Amino acid sequence: MKQETGIKLFESRRVRTAWNEDTEEWYFSVVDVVGALTDSVNPTDYLKKLRKRDELLGEFIGTNCPQVEMITETGKVRKTLAANTEQLFRLIQSIPSPKAEPFKLWIAQVAKERLDQIQDPELSINQAMTDYKRLGYSDNWINQRLKSIEIRKELTDEWKKRGVEEGQQFATLTDIITKTWSGKSTKEYKQYKGLKKENLRDNMTNTELVLNMLAELSTKQISENSNPETFADSANAAVQGGEIARNARKELELKTGKSAISSLNAKSGMMIGKEKNEN
Repeated sequence: MKQETGIKLFESRRVRTAWNEDTEEWYFSVVDVVGALTDSVNPTDYLKKLRKRDELLGEFIGTNCPQVEMITETGKVRKTLAANTEQLFRLIQSIPSPKAEPFKLWIAQVAKERLDQIQDPELSINQAMTDYKRLGYSDNWINQRLKSIEIRKELTDEWKKRGVEEGQQFATLTDIITKTWSGKSTKEYKQYKGLKKENLRDNMTNTELVLNMLAELSTKQISENSNPETFADSANAAVQGGEIARNARKELELKTGKSAISSLNAKSGMMIGKEKNEN
């Protein structure tokens, strides 16, 4: 199942979600939904008791609700019981809660927003801005991050044209670019920032984002100019693109006297964008 995961908020309660691109439908974490509807301090236990009490519901969930990979509170990816919109309505019917009707409306709104975003990509950008603002990022950082997403998309589109396969080959080329300009592999960079499963770019400072954008933009333009025919050719373009950003990084560090690579992450006081405190 080709999917993307995320977090939605219902009355300030976090509900983990996964969008299935193949079937074009949302899957919601069943445990999170139970927590949102009941305000239970232990929604997992509540769900177990509910399934025992309502045997038909228990059978329905066991037969119809799949295990879907979603991000845990600790940032790890784990499979969790999930339900699509139709399956959720069946679950909601069995939970006595005054929030049932508002929750149904919320589900419908979430579905509509996603379909609207597919038709109008600008809405996705607006949603991303709202999400980043809610997480505490600065306006300046958000603007840089959205631009980086655009540049990344242009680069991956270029790779696809050259026959580069999504997945491992994309990851390898990305690692080459990152290692070349920053001096750290993607794994080393994340370790330096104290990250695990979190997105590296979401934890970059403005300076890091700009340098990474320069590396990826340069790689794309070099690829377009050189017309790589093999993966090795694309890897060579990635090195060249990374070198341009590496030279810019070294020049900046020479002029400022401080490292452009920061150990800050989004959890360290939401300091993204506060360049004066980077070191």
